[in-house]
Amino acid sequence: MPSFDITSKVDLQLLDNTINTVKKEIQGRFDFKDSPVIIELNKKDFTIMLEVESDMKMKQVIDILISRGMKQGISANAFDFEKDAYPSGKVIKKEVAVKNGLKQDNAKKIVKSIKDSGLKVQAAIMDTIIRVTGKKIDDLQAVIKLCNEQDFGVPLQFENMKS
Repeated sequence: MPSFDITSKVDLQLLDNTINTVKKEIQGRFDFKDSPVIIELNKKDFTIMLEVESDMKMKQVIDILISRGMKQGISANAFDFEKDAYPSGKVIKKEVAVKNGLKQDNAKKIVKSIKDSGLKVQAAIMDTIIRVTGKKIDDLQAVIKLCNEQDFGVPLQFENMKS
């Protein structure tokens, strides 16, 4: 029976490359000259610590992070900017979480959307992935198209297509 998996992963090497590219770009920019900018990637927790001297520079660093991430192939939805920046002495700090793996509530939304579509497929949540099975590959491709058309707030990848 044909099947495939829906996942939401961020490649650690791509994320590391993105952070290094952002650091290089900031070092070369004139508007960041002589201002303290610290960007650190915690590879274990998938978080990025940003430390700059003003709100305006924080917004610029975030814009650079998103644009360089998209050039590396990381979706803008992969970055979670919901935590507010907080002042710490003369600098402003912000912790940016990188969404890695499907959370239970997102997985439920995706499965509900697939079931509401009326396609003849079965979707099952298996920890951080969703396994979709059906009798026809055309139905599975319709599910992929359906998931790409909707915005679930997380970047989706479709893997392990088996026929």
